[in-house]
Amino acid sequence: MQPPLWVFGYGSLIWHPGFPVAERRVARLSGWHRSFCMRSIHHRGTEDHPGLVLALDRAEGAVCDGVAFRVQAGAEDETLASLRERELVSSAYLEVTLPVDLSGGARVEALAYVIDPDHVQYCGGLPLEEQAQIILSATGGRGPNRDYLWSTVEHLDELGIADPDLSWLAARVRELARAG
Repeated sequence: MQPPLWVFGYGSLIWHPGFPVAERRVARLSGWHRSFCMRSIHHRGTEDHPGLVLALDRAEGAVCDGVAFRVQAGAEDETLASLRERELVSSAYLEVTLPVDLSGGARVEALAYVIDPDHVQYCGGLPLEEQAQIILSATGGRGPNRDYLWSTVEHLDELGIADPDLSWLAARVRELARAG
């Protein structure tokens, strides 16, 4: 019997996992933070007008709160294939297994997609205002970049997960959109 497959979601996987979920738990990943540090040339932007998407960026002392999903038994292979098609479209993400702490105290090994800091799409350290300007105007194959931001923040709020940078970005992009 195959051990359970856990997947850690920190962005769109939170609100659109796209695979059969047996269990969903708020979880914390240490040593990484959620960041708009990847230029999106497929899903939320184009090669001519890249958007930004979230990635896990390694940082000493950082934590990222998100959701750990236990994949429905028997759907592991189909889930891996689907996730790889979705997340590894441009090779900017690396597929890794990392320890995550579930709400309630248990620790599991979970599949996670982290940014490759050596990849051309990596753009860590952009000022928040610059991120807001990019997110405001970019659109890709899965829709406007701002919808991705707003949906992620909305779902983090519903889970009680605070992310001050994302909350600031969501408010700033709304302000810019109204003024636009």
